Amino acid sequence: MENNIDTILFDFGGTLDTNGIHWSELLWNQYVKENVAVTKEQFYESYVYAEKKLGSENIIEATDTMYDVLKKKIDIETQYLVNQGWLHTEEITRRSYLEHITVRSYYHVKQNIARVGDMLRSLAMSHKLILVSNFYGNLTTVLEDLGILDIFADVVDSAIVNVRKPDSQIYNLAFHRNDIKPNNAVIVGDSMKNDIIPAQQLGIQSIWLNPNYANIHHGCTSTLQITDILQLPQLLA
Repeated sequence: MENNIDTILFDFGGTLDTNGIHWSELLWNQYVKENVAVTKEQFYESYVYAEKKLGSENIIEATDTMYDVLKKKIDIETQYLVNQGWLHTEEITRRSYLEHITVRSYYHVKQNIARVGDMLRSLAMSHKLILVSNFYGNLTTVLEDLGILDIFADVVDSAIVNVRKPDSQIYNLAFHRNDIKPNNAVIVGDSMKNDIIPAQQLGIQSIWLNPNYANIHHGCTSTLQITDILQLPQLLA
């Protein structure tokens, strides 16, 4: 890592909130713990359906917290599973699944944010921290609820700026409105497609959060890697 880095651009969904665990895997694990009687393939179809629905309809409000987002997402998923005839249960049981999975998933995020909070505050003393995420227009509310909004110099929410990763223009927007020199920045994220490849397209250094030791792919030539977000300060040093 070059020693001229003064700005760190972080992803949120799947990076700071889950330490590299994809949200589909995190939620599936909660379904398993709750003994929801569906297959992983059925769950994944419901997950994709919910993601598309949340992205295309005005379901998430600007005042929604992370808990609210999760509850709306899991509500759509479980209702879809019922409608498809895959989840055979009474509404009261579905509501119980919804509440328990939401609470446990939110607690997981809270735990992870508490785990990385001190590291972020320490980095913010020597670097400008920018958050760039594909989200629903309520990311500042989510960060405020989690107690880390004040750490970031700027928050770029795709739903507000109308540009989504992997379109690298979302990063150019962050550079422009924060007067950042790209050669002094590094992009940190869990997604090869959404974070690392766009960074390479812009000629920016990148750090891939890769807890599962996945192979580099999709045309990426090289990138620095970490398996835990807490390894970041050491790599920057």
